[in-house]
Parts: sequence; C-alpha cells; structure tokens
Amino acid sequence: MKQQQELEQNVDLEAIKTAVRSILIAVGEDPDRPGLQETPRRVAKMYEEMFAGLHIQPERHLKVVFPESYDEMVLIRDIPFTSMCEHHLLPFSGVAHVAYIPNGKVTGLSKLARVVEEIARRPQVQERMTQAIADMVNEHLNTMGVAVVVSAEHSCMSIRGIRKHGSTTVTSALRGIFKTNQSTRAEFMSLIKGK
Repeated sequence: MKQQQELEQNVDLEAIKTAVRSILIAVGEDPDRPGLQETPRRVAKMYEEMFAGLHIQPERHLKVVFPESYDEMVLIRDIPFTSMCEHHLLPFSGVAHVAYIPNGKVTGLSKLARVVEEIARRPQVQERMTQAIADMVNEHLNTMGVAVVVSAEHSCMSIRGIRKHGSTTVTSALRGIFKTNQSTRAEFMSLIKGK
C-alpha cells in the first residue's frame, strides 16, 4: 500500500488523463462516448504501472546477500518482462537470462527477477536495459562476472512501420570473467539455449 501511494505521488495522473483525452480528440474520436469515457483514467493507471521503475531503486533487492563459498555460475533463465520503448511508447516483451559468478556471497534467486522486473518498468531501449541489469548485479554483488542476455519482440516493429511479427531482438552485456574467458561465456550461452 505504501509503495502504491508513493507511485501516485510521483505520477501526475490528471496530466496523463488530460493528454489522453487530447489524443482521442486529435485522432477524430469522441472521448465522451460510452466506450471511451474511462479510457483516459485507464491509460493513466497503466502508465503509472508501466513506468513504476522510474520511482523505485531496484538495487535495494541486491542488499540481501548470504556468505557462500560457491564459485560456479548461478543462472536464472527465462525471466519474463514487459518494458516500454522510449521511441514510440509501445511495449516490448520477452525474457531475460541473468548469470553471475559469486565472489564470496550470493543473493536470493527471486532478487534477480525483481531487479529485471523493476528495471523493465521504465521507458527505454533494450540495449540500455540489458546494460543496466548487468551493471547493477555486478556492482552490488561484487561478482567475478555477470552475463545478461535479453530477447524481446518489439511492438514498435511488429504492429507499425515494417510490421514484422515474430521478429526478436537479442542483446547481451558481459562483465568480468564472462567477457574475458571464452569457455565461461560459452558455458553460459549453452545453458541459456538448453532445455
């Protein structure tokens, strides 16, 4: 409840509703017809949810760590997310694969998924999102290495413009041993492709 109240304080819902109403008028619609009367409110609430990552600190999840001598790869594969392309304000959805090699401490597995989820909830490009996840995990867990691969379908490419449904964009960010050691990188790549 507290987090919802903080979000509402950071997002000007009335301004969004006014803007959506103006857009409906601009495209030739009647914002007062029954099917559209609640649309400005719904869109404002949707933007509040989709852009929640602008007003929270995802790195807080990485403060929960446990001392552990484990020094092999930890991989969370197929973390689903939806983000918003900053160029057209259209969603892109897919999965993120996040791996790290601990350096004396590990974090809870759900914490990595929470970081992905919260970083995704802001307007951005996929390339920046991929780097932000890798840098945050690397910095806050002080790892020996981090690897992130993000695969997503962009509606700005599938429902408008070139209209290529089913095309996927894949981005990667490698830090530490994943960047410098070819066999570690190859192990990661084979694990994210495995079934």
